Amino acid sequence: MRLRVRDAAELLNVSEKTIYRWIAQKLLPVHRVNEQYRFNRAELLEWASAQRIPVSPKMLEEPDDAQIPSLTDALRAGGIHYRVGGSDKPSALRSVVEVLPLPEEVDREFLLQVLLARESVGSTAIGEGIAIPHVRNPITLHVAQPIVALNFLENDIDFQAIDGRPVHTLFTIISPTIRAHLNLLSKLAYGLKGSPFAEAVAGRASREEIFQAATQLDAQIETMTGQAEGSPA
Repeated sequence: MRLRVRDAAELLNVSEKTIYRWIAQKLLPVHRVNEQYRFNRAELLEWASAQRIPVSPKMLEEPDDAQIPSLTDALRAGGIHYRVGGSDKPSALRSVVEVLPLPEEVDREFLLQVLLARESVGSTAIGEGIAIPHVRNPITLHVAQPIVALNFLENDIDFQAIDGRPVHTLFTIISPTIRAHLNLLSKLAYGLKGSPFAEAVAGRASREEIFQAATQLDAQIETMTGQAEGSPA
């Protein structure tokens, strides 16, 4: 979603003059589209959170047609990457950002910094050698659809996981909407616990084997969701 200056001012509870000042000071994530300033809502949300700026409740609203992808589609879009380099958390995340299939205009350094900022407030490691690095609020980086990238690290990395185990597998979520971001995060959290998908990931199976397991997981989740919706209140 592309927001104008007046939209950004409303969502951040400041004047348009303040928005222009922040742009001039290069403080605010902004894009030039046809010689006009445009903003992404999720980028503004992440920036405001980092700056401790209170935002309008409208910031959390989603359009009715917000895209909710299957895990398989998001994973195919993000790709499965093997032997990703790095000797510590920052260098591993840098390697992950470098291999992400993103458009050329995406500021990868900015993405790396917000991923590191998220890690600074709490590890994204979920145990058993897996972490799901993402920003505290989803970020839009000119992606047409949500993506999930699966990265198998060449070296085990200390991610300060609650179980104390080093991390060897990273899932990275880049989403154009908050709703899709949370949906994908929920699917991963569910699927990585005792499922064929979890087994395929743990065994570093081939790409097609992992995609097949993800498809089975999507079908299982869809069945469960349908049953829940059909249950009497």
